[in-house]
Amino acid sequence: MKLEWKSRLSRIFNSFKRLALPNSLRFQLLARSLAILSVILLLVGLLQYVVTKHFLFENKAESLRSQANSVPREIFGPGGVGRREAPAPFQGELTLAFIDENGNYTVLLETASISAPRLEAEAYLAKLRTKNFKDYQIIRDNSRQEQLVVLQPFIDRNRRGLIQVSTSTEPLKAILISQSMTFAGLSLLALLVGLLAFFPVLKRTLVPLSKMVRTVEQIDAGNLAERFPAVQGQVEIDRLSGSFNGMLERLESSFQAEKETTEMMRRFIADASHELRTPLTTIHGFLEVLLRGAAQQPEQLDRALHSMMSESERINKLVGDLLLLARLDRSPTIRMTPGKLDELVREMEPQLRILARDREVLFQLESEIPCLFDPDKMKQVILNLFQNAVQHTDAEKGSIIVSVRASGKGAELLVEDNGPGIPPEDLPLVFNRFYRVDTSRARKYGGAGLGLAITKSIVDLHGGLIRVDTMPGKGSVFRVWLPGVPWETSG
Repeated sequence: MKLEWKSRLSRIFNSFKRLALPNSLRFQLLARSLAILSVILLLVGLLQYVVTKHFLFENKAESLRSQANSVPREIFGPGGVGRREAPAPFQGELTLAFIDENGNYTVLLETASISAPRLEAEAYLAKLRTKNFKDYQIIRDNSRQEQLVVLQPFIDRNRRGLIQVSTSTEPLKAILISQSMTFAGLSLLALLVGLLAFFPVLKRTLVPLSKMVRTVEQIDAGNLAERFPAVQGQVEIDRLSGSFNGMLERLESSFQAEKETTEMMRRFIADASHELRTPLTTIHGFLEVLLRGAAQQPEQLDRALHSMMSESERINKLVGDLLLLARLDRSPTIRMTPGKLDELVREMEPQLRILARDREVLFQLESEIPCLFDPDKMKQVILNLFQNAVQHTDAEKGSIIVSVRASGKGAELLVEDNGPGIPPEDLPLVFNRFYRVDTSRARKYGGAGLGLAITKSIVDLHGGLIRVDTMPGKGSVFRVWLPGVPWETSG
């Protein structure tokens, strides 16, 4: 039980400790809320003071007017002047004076604690000339005591003047101070209750923000897969969570892309180094043989020179392909012009038949299929796909079909062969750089596994699609689709 109470007290202490941090959001929200509430209570208190003071003084003035009007008229006669006892209607600490129409001032009633104040003669005369007797005045008598003074008109058959009634303002001020102290006490109590009630409410309100802080700490620790709750019941927090989640997804995608790029670059460098090392090793071996005396034998010299020439051509093609891929990755530039794929294939037909040698080549070309493409780049695509078909078909029994036909809102180029096909596990990798399905056959024809990667990059630049269909043992079909020419372009 003691441990449980200690745990609770520790949690409460830690909560208030966090709350007391000047830079914490909780402290600032609580302090500013209490400051605003204090200012509001202060303004309400001032307003209440002003309104209450006006009400008390106005009510007291009205009471004095009523008492002045109820005083018997004979008091203001010659026999009534100089009386010191209070007339019947008068109650409390009051003074009574009479001012005639000539400004003569006569005290009718005073008490031991309060004496009748006297205004300037001009003030009385000015009051006699006006008809407004609803106001009152606050003045100080000879003993510096503050009094509330009311002037009422007196009209008789023989006389005309002013009745002055006054009383001390101390009782009214005592009521004001009492009410102000009561309001101040209630305000302090309200602030205390507000503090105790606002703290748990504020803590509960900031729960979504606390969750976001914990999530950010986990993300900062390296867990980019962490996400903020999408719905937490607060519109601003939900919008912030959505923005953060979108940013995290982009960051995770960027990191993943960077990781894949780094891994691809590592494999690329390793594969390129391997591809370059093989022909260089071959050339180096032949050079050693020649230096040991084979150069004096014409037959061995001729064989070595032809082999080195073949390997140098292979290196040259590999470097050219690598440079082309680098240009396509870094700053690809193509010159799109309207044209027809079937005309481009017919233009390349002699070259393709030479590459095929004894293989059977069939062309199935449909006309009137305009497209937008770069002729030089598309020649590279056709040549790469045709060379790939040549490499994977038999030199005597091989058959290759090149087709161009309409497909949807564009044109489709097909290169079909009757080779061994592509195993299903290799299909997702055929367009990767340095990937070869049959390594021995590719090396025989000088291939480094870059042709299909270059082809895919060029097709992507044209906004087209490339895919391969295959049946093991029966051959493969590579399909390239290009969008057609819009009417406004073709016209």
